Amino acid sequence: MAGNFWQSSHYQQWILDKQDLVRERQLDLQILSEEEYQKIGIFFSNFIQILGEQLKLKQQVIATATVYFKRFYARNSLKCIDPLLLSPTCVFLASKVEEFGVISNSRLITTCQTVLKNKLNYAYTQEFPYRTNHILECEFYLLENLDCCLIVFQPYRPLLQLVQDIGQHEDQLLALAWRVVNDSLRTDLSLLYPPYQIAIGCLQIACVIMQKDLKSWFAELNVDIDKIQEISRYIINLFELWKTYDEKKDIQGLLNKMPKPKLQPTR
Repeated sequence: MAGNFWQSSHYQQWILDKQDLVRERQLDLQILSEEEYQKIGIFFSNFIQILGEQLKLKQQVIATATVYFKRFYARNSLKCIDPLLLSPTCVFLASKVEEFGVISNSRLITTCQTVLKNKLNYAYTQEFPYRTNHILECEFYLLENLDCCLIVFQPYRPLLQLVQDIGQHEDQLLALAWRVVNDSLRTDLSLLYPPYQIAIGCLQIACVIMQKDLKSWFAELNVDIDKIQEISRYIINLFELWKTYDEKKDIQGLLNKMPKPKLQPTR
């Protein structure tokens, strides 16, 4: 495990530039608007979250799986691999990397089928179309695209340290900031900023929601405040989008519009 973020592949290879990200997405953005692209990303992040919860995985594993998903599509079009296949593949790989233990193939496929049928039936009318061999094949492709950079630093640990530094009885603040970190996985933040900055941005938003005045404490942090404000804006924009986004109503149309791989699996 790379103990130091600044020497890790996460920092050296996977903190990307916003312009690069937009350029890599050009193919998809000829078909989808930026907002539609974001909504599709949110949907599949939700799929990974639900899948992880059904498999009783820790949040750290779910977060790592979501980052793998984001990294893959940061360098590839949606039509390279169906996100419906890549999502469980990311969960499968993350559970091994985060030393949670290997999820059995049959359990993974069965859980995907259950989630699609019971939780996401507003998006997909058909059964989960993939089998174990598809996931194993996809895993190789994912590893290659991640350049085998599998250690992901998450904002959870720095968040815990920051809240401890604030002082006593901040359980509510920690719980809320933790939820904001989970929400931040629905954005591109994990591709653009170091985890400790994301943690500070999420903590700042939690303070605003709880009307906690910690301005002097924030002022003493040795951080680039402009970056923290950018992070906060990303999360506020996500909250704004959620206000008007009815996933159950909109997602089927978006999935139909989404660029698709040429070869679809046959049942």
